[in-house]
Amino acid sequence: MLENSPVGKPIPIDVIEESLYEVRRKIYPRSVSGLFARWRLILVIATQLLFYGLPWVSWNGRQAILFDLVQRKFYIFGLVLWPQDIIYLTLLLILSALALFLFTAIAGRLFCGYACPQTVYTEIFMWIERQVEGDRFARIRLDGEEWPWSFRKWRLKVIKHFLWLLIAFWTGFTFIGYFTPIDSLGAALVHLTLGPWQTFWLCFYAFATWGNAGFMREQVCKYMCPYARFQSVMVDKDTFLVTYDKVRGDPRGSRSKSVDHTALGLGDCVDCSICVQVCPTGIDIRDGLQYMCIGCGACIDACNQVMEKVNYPKGLIRYTTENAVEFKESNQSAIRHILRPRVLIYTAFIVILTSAFMFSLVTRNPLRVDVMRDRGALAREVDGARIENVYRIQMMNASEHPLKVSMQAKGLEDLMILNSQGNEVKEIIVEPASNQLLPVKVSAKIGQDAPGTYPIQFDVSAQEQDGAKLIIHTRDEKSSFIIPR
Repeated sequence: MLENSPVGKPIPIDVIEESLYEVRRKIYPRSVSGLFARWRLILVIATQLLFYGLPWVSWNGRQAILFDLVQRKFYIFGLVLWPQDIIYLTLLLILSALALFLFTAIAGRLFCGYACPQTVYTEIFMWIERQVEGDRFARIRLDGEEWPWSFRKWRLKVIKHFLWLLIAFWTGFTFIGYFTPIDSLGAALVHLTLGPWQTFWLCFYAFATWGNAGFMREQVCKYMCPYARFQSVMVDKDTFLVTYDKVRGDPRGSRSKSVDHTALGLGDCVDCSICVQVCPTGIDIRDGLQYMCIGCGACIDACNQVMEKVNYPKGLIRYTTENAVEFKESNQSAIRHILRPRVLIYTAFIVILTSAFMFSLVTRNPLRVDVMRDRGALAREVDGARIENVYRIQMMNASEHPLKVSMQAKGLEDLMILNSQGNEVKEIIVEPASNQLLPVKVSAKIGQDAPGTYPIQFDVSAQEQDGAKLIIHTRDEKSSFIIPR
């Protein structure tokens, strides 16, 4: 707008403000059917079955997936993770980022178009909106009625928002169910005994779902999502993207179905604007690649339907690469360029990190031991015959089975490990997914070693009964023993 202004003439201030701060125009996406619409439906169902269903799955008498922040334990089926296992979370985040980079390099914003929560819940809310208020033109007429608060409009809006809020609150309830046992959470909700924090987060996530999917919609993708801003640096001319074939489609224009459009100098695009009407972000894909495009493929389905009606070949808008359009290559030819350096590098990193992640999980030792000296009493003489040092041994069981733990101290002759009652420690039971603090005394005879500080080692062995299989876990922890003068 500014570039086309007459040279030498001042630009009105309202034009400048409009160009900088565009007032949002409500988008009324048109329903569409086709291959990509079916894939979106499949992904919506699959992701929501997982999200809503997983908190209700039981595993060994407890919730299969539970992030217990109070007890600082994460349960993921048979895996119990503690704060010390932060490395696994780090690896998962790195793998997720690399997978996002890989999918973007191959086919653009696949995650945004099919699996992003914003896209998924917007699809759900728009489906409800269409069922209650009708398709695009019916909704436009409803919002443009001369009587804004007619009984019919009021009734439809109330029904729509009631269903939206119902889904939003169920979503918030399910989300909290990943951090609080969902059975007890449901009982507390029924009896209206939710705690203040549970009530706050339930209302917060319900309001966020209702606001983002019901009102903000494309604004989140266009202005709030950082991925939309930096996706362009992860694609190249061999990335498959939703693309309008300008070579084939331009110049655009309406025409009679019976007329030879090539004789009129027209391309295949009939300029029906249906591709714009079905776009959830309201863009015109014919203007080229834009950061607002989420790659959902709705415009592809819509354009293919129009091409069928006018007896033109499909694929005027399609998933293809910039090079394929420029050099008029087929998609089969473009697929051969998928295995390029950046894709191979991302794949190699993912394979290496996934292998390391799985190997670490398989070989993970569920026994954790931490030996700490009691700083309040470094050493003491007992009955004139033995020297005792006091320790605290923190033992953690990260498995789903009880551990029978035995230990011995090495480094000096005749070392004994005694409990607080003076009895020798022989065997300790550490319950599943729990930790235990054991105060102990390590005793040695007086006179057999000169005064000083000596390194010693605690050899800890644990037996885990996993079904019919007996597994032995060992830990060696170093410490020191002080013999006073």
